[in-house]
Amino acid sequence: MERVAATRPAPARVIPLWAVGAAFWIAVGAVIAARNAGVAQSETLATFGVIFTSIVVEALPFILLGAAASAAIAVWVPARAFARVARLPAPLQVPVAAAAGFAMPVCECGSVPVARRLILRGLSPAAGIAFMLAAPILNPIVLASTWVAYGAAGKAVEMTAARAGLGLIVAILAGWLIGRGGGDLLRERKEQVAHHDHAGGFVEHLADDFVFMGRFVVLGAAVAALLQTVVPQDALSAVADRPLIGALALMALAVALSLCSEADAFVAVSFTAFPLGSQLGFLVLGPVMDAKLAVLYGATFRRRFALQVLAIAVPVALAGALLFDEVFG
Repeated sequence: MERVAATRPAPARVIPLWAVGAAFWIAVGAVIAARNAGVAQSETLATFGVIFTSIVVEALPFILLGAAASAAIAVWVPARAFARVARLPAPLQVPVAAAAGFAMPVCECGSVPVARRLILRGLSPAAGIAFMLAAPILNPIVLASTWVAYGAAGKAVEMTAARAGLGLIVAILAGWLIGRGGGDLLRERKEQVAHHDHAGGFVEHLADDFVFMGRFVVLGAAVAALLQTVVPQDALSAVADRPLIGALALMALAVALSLCSEADAFVAVSFTAFPLGSQLGFLVLGPVMDAKLAVLYGATFRRRFALQVLAIAVPVALAGALLFDEVFG
């Protein structure tokens, strides 16, 4: 099996036992002080805690799934396999990689480490980006949940097909436009990329990607919970009857809510005051860009990547939402 030259990671920094003990007792003291001060009775803090916990609990299992897929690629798939894909004609690489999202059951959290690993193993950045953005929308679990969520409304076929088609368009356009210049879009991170012939290699890669992505998901969940706590959601009801403003409002809410794409259809269908096109915009933009993904993108890719994705995804999703209302409204 081929091996890839790797940079030896820096030795792990040992945390003194006294520092661990001090951090523990400081945390205990903070909790006791907060309880005595009646902080637990604060409705705002309680709401923040519920939202933060739900996002983290929902996202981490899929981060683990994505990290496992990433580790499997790193350990068991030889570099020459990706070299063959990279030799495909450039116009074919991006749509083929985007369509591969049908076969990868990971949500937006898990697709980031998988795409990063694919690019490291030789896939073109454009194709890697297309796969990363397509998988959270096109994977079978997401499409099945969308079908079920809109089945009661009699719009299962229309919403599922529209979500898949519009998501594929966004992924392909973003892959072509962002990755067209080539070059290295990834942030530098010291890690071992070589293949290992033993099971421990898989575990090492799994732990590395899970911890690396997991900590940023926690940070993104905190940002999303803060947005939801500060901005009242009932303020959106006043704009529900205006298609353009309503679609933009639900898309903004999708960014703030940071829902997992495998469950967001059940939330979208609950916005009955909004037309289906606005709900479609919510379902397409959310898996491509939200508060937690902005943090993940910033940790994985170089500067301005998140803004580039947003600049491409918003107008495409908005146009698709308005067109859907014209056709099926």
